[in-house]
Amino acid sequence: MARLWLLLIAVCLFACKEKSNSEIAVEKEYPASPYSEKFRPQFHFSPQEKWMNDPNGLVYHDGVYHLFYQYYPDDIVWGPMHWGHAVSQDMIRWEHKPIALYPDEHGLIFSGSAVVDEKNTSGFGENGKIPLVAIFTYHLMEGEKAGRKDFQTQGIAYSLDNGKTWTKYEGNPVIGNDGIKDFRDPKVFWHEDSEKWIMLLVAGDHVKFYVSDNLKEWQHKSDFGKDKGAHGGVWECPDLFKLPVQGFDEEQWVMLVSMNPGAPNKGSGTQYFVGEFDGISFTTSQEDAKWIDYGMDNYAGVTYNNVPTGDRIFIGWMSNWNYARNTPTEVWRSSMTLPRKISLHKKEGEYFIKNIPLEQFSSLQNTMGEFSSVPLKSPFTLETELSLNNTDISFTAKLSEPLEVVYSNENGEKVSFLIRPEEGMLLLDRTQSGIIDFEESFGKEVQKQPFVPEEREVEIRLIMDASSLEVFVDEGKYVFTNQLFPKDVYTQLEIDWESDNAVQNFTYHTITSIWK
Repeated sequence: MARLWLLLIAVCLFACKEKSNSEIAVEKEYPASPYSEKFRPQFHFSPQEKWMNDPNGLVYHDGVYHLFYQYYPDDIVWGPMHWGHAVSQDMIRWEHKPIALYPDEHGLIFSGSAVVDEKNTSGFGENGKIPLVAIFTYHLMEGEKAGRKDFQTQGIAYSLDNGKTWTKYEGNPVIGNDGIKDFRDPKVFWHEDSEKWIMLLVAGDHVKFYVSDNLKEWQHKSDFGKDKGAHGGVWECPDLFKLPVQGFDEEQWVMLVSMNPGAPNKGSGTQYFVGEFDGISFTTSQEDAKWIDYGMDNYAGVTYNNVPTGDRIFIGWMSNWNYARNTPTEVWRSSMTLPRKISLHKKEGEYFIKNIPLEQFSSLQNTMGEFSSVPLKSPFTLETELSLNNTDISFTAKLSEPLEVVYSNENGEKVSFLIRPEEGMLLLDRTQSGIIDFEESFGKEVQKQPFVPEEREVEIRLIMDASSLEVFVDEGKYVFTNQLFPKDVYTQLEIDWESDNAVQNFTYHTITSIWK
C-alpha cells in the first residue's frame, strides 16, 4: 500500500484579517469563543445560535453582499419565522447583523427576495437615497389553525441605510390570497426588456408570474409547471435568471424550483429548467426534471440580485426537511452551502448547469501538499495526526474505470464517494459516517447520481467542513452536498482506482476558519 505521511503545521493566517467578536453587531452578548462547538461549521455560514433555514433576500448593494435567512431566535427547532441577517464583502467571511424583519399583525415572515430599486419606482427613496426593497411571504398562523387556505400573502419592506433598518409598507399585503394553501416565496427581479418588475410565486405545484411598475401593485400574467418537471411534493423557492451558454453565441433563461419531498435521494431537493422568458411567461422544451445537486442537503437555494460582476451566485440551505429538526447540534441548527457560481453549458443539444465554489474561497486555503502525479497500482493513503474535517482536496482522473475515495477515522466511521462507470452512477455513502440514528432516512441508503462516463480527465474536488462534505465532479457538473456527524474527526483519506494509471494534479489544502 502506497502511504504518504504529512506533518501538518498549525498556522494562524487569519488573525490579522478577521474582526474580533466584539466588533460584530449582534443583539445580545455571546461567549468570548463562539463557533467552537462540536460539529460547528468553520467556513460555512451558520447563525450564532438557534434555528435557521432558507436563504432569503440575497442582494448586493453598495459594497455589501446581504444574506437574510429564515430564523427563529428562541429555539433550535423551527418556530415563528423572522429574517435573520448577515453581510459580507467577499461572500466568504460573514459579519452578523441584528434581526431584519419581525412578525407582525399580518403574520410570520416567510421566505422572499430583495432588490435594489435604483430608479425609485416604489417612491420609497428619500434625499437621493436608493431604497433596498424586501419582498416576502406573510404566514398568518391563526388562519392556518382555523383551516383557511388564504393564510399566506405577500408583503414588502424597505431600507434607506443599506439594510441596517427596515420599514414595512403601510399598504401590506401587496398581494392577497384567493384561497391557495401554499402561496409563497416571492423572487423579484428587474426585467430590462419590458422595464417591469417580475415576481415568481409558487402555488402548490406550479409557479405564478406577476408584473409591476412600482413593487406595490402587481398583476398576475401567467403560470408555469403544472405539466413540467417533478411533482413529488410542494414547490418552493423559485428563481429565474438569464445566462450565456458557455462556448456558444446564445443566452437562455434558467428557472430554479425547490421541492419537498420528492428529490432523487428522498426528501428535499432543487430542480431546474432551461428555456425562454418574454417578460410574461416562461416556456421550455424540457420535459424531465434536472437537479442542481444530488446530495440530500442542498435545499431552497436561490441566487443574488445585482451582483456587480454579472455572475450568478447561488447559496442553498444545507439541510433536508426529513431530519432538519433532529440533527445532533445543541447551540445552533443548520448552515448554508458554500456560495457557488452557476454557469450554463450545452452538449449535443442538451443544456445543463454547473455550480462550483467561488474563486475567492481559495483565500482560505493553506497548501499542505501538491503532487503532479500519484500512482494508484495499490490504494493511495493520506494520513494525518490532525483533522481532515477542514480540507479542500482535489485531483483529476479519467472516469472510465471504477474509483473510490474514503474518509475514515480510528473508530471505523467512514464516508465514501464512488464512481461506477459500468452502472453509469456516482455514489455517496454516509451509512457509516458517524451519528446517523436521529432520523431513519439520514444514513439508511447510498445516494445515487446518474452520469455519463467519458475518456477524458476531469477534476474531482472534495470540500469537508466539521459536519459536511461537498463533492464537485467535472467543475460542478455533478454535485453531492451532505451533512455528516462523525463522533471523531476523520484522519485518513484513501483513494482506490481500479487502473494502472495515476491520478493527476493532486492538491491538499487545509481551510482557515472564518470565525476565529
